[in-house]
Order: sequence, then C-alpha cells, then structure tokens
Amino acid sequence: MPLNIGFVIFPDLTQLDFTGPLQVLSRLPQSAIHIIAKSASPVASDCGLSLVPTHTFVNCPPLDLICIPGGSEGVCGIINDRETIEFVRQQAGAAKYITAVCTGTFVLGVAGLLKGRRATTHWAYTDLLPLVGAAYEKARVVKDGNVITAGGVTAGIDFGLSVAAEIAGETTARRIQLGIEYDPAPPFDSGHPDKAPTLKSELLSVRYDKFRAMYRARIAQAVPF
Repeated sequence: MPLNIGFVIFPDLTQLDFTGPLQVLSRLPQSAIHIIAKSASPVASDCGLSLVPTHTFVNCPPLDLICIPGGSEGVCGIINDRETIEFVRQQAGAAKYITAVCTGTFVLGVAGLLKGRRATTHWAYTDLLPLVGAAYEKARVVKDGNVITAGGVTAGIDFGLSVAAEIAGETTARRIQLGIEYDPAPPFDSGHPDKAPTLKSELLSVRYDKFRAMYRARIAQAVPF
C-alpha cells in the first residue's frame, strides 16, 4: 500500500510553505500525494497562484502523514474554523506523522496536537507557541515523537528532506536533494533574524505586528485544545 501524504490547503496560504515540501515528498517511492481543501474549488495563495485540490474533507482517505502549510493571513482565516480543526484532529488521530510548516504549526496547536511538545514556526511567531501548549525549540526543523514542525517558508524544503530521510532513509533523501538541485547559496546573509536584527525589528513593526495581535486574539477564541 502507498504511503498516503496529505497537504491541507486554504485561502491565502503561503504557496512555498506547501510547494517546497510537496516537491520533495512527491518524489518518495511508494507514496501517494493528496491535496485537501474544504471544497474542490481552486484555492488562491497569498501570491496570487491558485492551487487545485485533489480531495475535500469529505472524500479524503486516511492519511499516514498530514502536513499543514502556513501563511500569516491564511492561518488567521482558519485557526478557529471548527470544520478545518476537526478534520486535522481526526486525521492526526491515525496518522503516523503529524507535521506543519511555518505558521501551520498553530493549526496543529489549536487542534490539541502540540501539548507538551517541542516545536518551531516562523521566527516572527515563536514566542506565541506557548499559547497552544508548545515549547519553542530554536531549529529549522524540530521533531518531537511523531510531530515534525518547520520554520518559515523556505524551511519547508529542509523539512521535506528530513521527513524523506525519516520515512525512506538518508540515501533516498540525498537522491531527492540532488534531483531538485537543492544547494542554496543566497546572495545575502540575512535569512535569519540573528543575522539581521535591524531588519527583524523593521519587519516586525511593518508586516507582522498586526498578524501577531490577530493570532493572539484568534487562538484565545479557537476551539479549546
């Protein structure tokens, strides 16, 4: 039987949170990919790219691995959506791996799946993890039992390779990495807040302060975890 891998998508998700690990995990041998949304209609991401589900909550098969991508605005829209949270909780109950990228971690949290767990998320939201019962661990990918979480956006590729190694072994993961030519050499050394504290302060005030306040409010209103 193939390994059923499912990604839950929703309006205004960050597409690379989804497509990065999707590109990696779709290359796993003996696996089947499922792209799941509340309806079968195309789902618009936060950069304007629309994504087409393969399944809905109603007809999705039992998943061996469930992954929730993030997106500052998109997660705000579903973090207290009862239908979404119940679907995640139900699928996670039987899944071998429960995973999230970026702010998708908070969807797992309000579903009650992070209580007492170590986890990570996008750097702008790490201090909010205790609100969903999780302990922040400073790492690009964090594994605690069968729960695996990743930092923001591009960390989803590292996450995908880590999960591939967990499932199919390091040799397979290395082959996938070479196949997608994942050999990052960024032009600037500012990809982590520790390396760019001034930029971090600017981004927090300009982009993230509003969303951080929304997360606090909506977690408080969410389905009790």
